[in-house]
Amino acid sequence: MLSRDLGIDLGTSNLRVFQRKRGVIVSEASVVAYAKGTPIPRAYGTEAARLIGRSPDTLEISHPIRGGAIASFSSAQALIQHYVNMSGGLGSIWRPRVVVSVSSGITAVERQALLDACRLAGARAAYSVESPMAAALGLGLPISDPQGHMILDVGGGTSDVAVTALGGVVVSDSARVGGEDFDEAIHRSIKRNHSIVIGEKTAEDVKFAVGSAWELPEELEIEVRGRDMTDGMPKVVRVSSVETRIAIYDLVGQIVSRVRSVLERTPPELVNDISQSGLWLTGGSAHLRGLAERLEFETGLSVHRSNSPETNVINGLGQTLDYMGALSESHLPLVHNK
Repeated sequence: MLSRDLGIDLGTSNLRVFQRKRGVIVSEASVVAYAKGTPIPRAYGTEAARLIGRSPDTLEISHPIRGGAIASFSSAQALIQHYVNMSGGLGSIWRPRVVVSVSSGITAVERQALLDACRLAGARAAYSVESPMAAALGLGLPISDPQGHMILDVGGGTSDVAVTALGGVVVSDSARVGGEDFDEAIHRSIKRNHSIVIGEKTAEDVKFAVGSAWELPEELEIEVRGRDMTDGMPKVVRVSSVETRIAIYDLVGQIVSRVRSVLERTPPELVNDISQSGLWLTGGSAHLRGLAERLEFETGLSVHRSNSPETNVINGLGQTLDYMGALSESHLPLVHNK
């Protein structure tokens, strides 16, 4: 029974599920496609994401999570239920317990909604762990020690920063800014500077290809195809890393501001620890070029990034499941009970 317990990282952009003894069993986009005007899902995850900007009028695309909180309760429940049932989890006779990651900045009501979605999808019990704490576990940091550690988790819709020590979060903050906001800023910049309209997926592709938060040793360029706003005809333009950097400059600044705010509220002894150990950068958007360099310049801290920052949170949730198997539910460390 215990081996069926699950960790779920339901983010703005991606859903990942970890099952004890098996590891990560699901890694898909956080998207559901519905037949228009009905509650009937037609596609889930990456399959549904492929329809964005291409779907006929008979389909509606739903993003269950926005800004770290549930935007569509029914879609969140449907997405969780689909993938976990498909993997043999919630569909079994022995219903598992679930630990889900949450943004540091969500309200108690928003946290409860996410836990309720897990329960209604079939979980026997649901618990939550703040994303930076889960990431710290996934990074293998000695979080139970008195030494302070600082973690910045930059996801698709939120950026969470926290200082941990003695197995808990000492100070935390969150900005509802993430990778999807970078995409939207790039989309607006291209529309304004080049008078062409592009889709969501194209804006994301531009970010991956030439997106930059800091000056690069060699600036990059990419050809971008879109619809000319003047005559509606196809048009090709060139977009540079300099242009994307200007487009997202203020958004990155909001993340830096949250890091500085947390440092200002951190006890001096822990600040001393962090000045020596540095800042750990995690989350899917940690791959953005120059983000670590800008953080180092703005904060004076050394910045570390794992080889796979997008999986730190889900791997940390997997470690939390081991606590669940060893201790009673009323004494789970690091988690918040439903």
